[in-house]
Amino acid sequence: MLTPGNVNDATAFGQVLDSIRIPRAVTGRPRTTPARVLGDKAYSSWAIRHLLRRRGIIATIPERRDQMANRRRRGTHGGRPPAFDKDIYRARNVVERCFARLKQFRAIATRFDKLADRYQAGIVLAALILWLREPAG
Repeated sequence: MLTPGNVNDATAFGQVLDSIRIPRAVTGRPRTTPARVLGDKAYSSWAIRHLLRRRGIIATIPERRDQMANRRRRGTHGGRPPAFDKDIYRARNVVERCFARLKQFRAIATRFDKLADRYQAGIVLAALILWLREPAG
């Protein structure tokens, strides 16, 4: 899902989650609920964690320092820290490397296109070029 450049990604999280379609290996409708969501500290908010918990999705999101300090300051009333699996979180590196490779294309990095559909088409073309450049193996 394409969001405006000046909008925080966490504000559009619900819309992004609603637009997920995971194709099935066999015939049938695509799944709309992922098993797990990996996110960086920008997605560490009560609202996002609550939305994921309500939908039965496991969240692997590190807690921000200010949230940790606030929870510790409140003592026993602060609650327990959210579950976080460092080993699974390391897989998020693949996504960051993909964004870095896409931003090698100047038009993608600076967003020359004014219309969203043209910018999205540029991203698809850049991804296709990167895919075709990969050595066969």
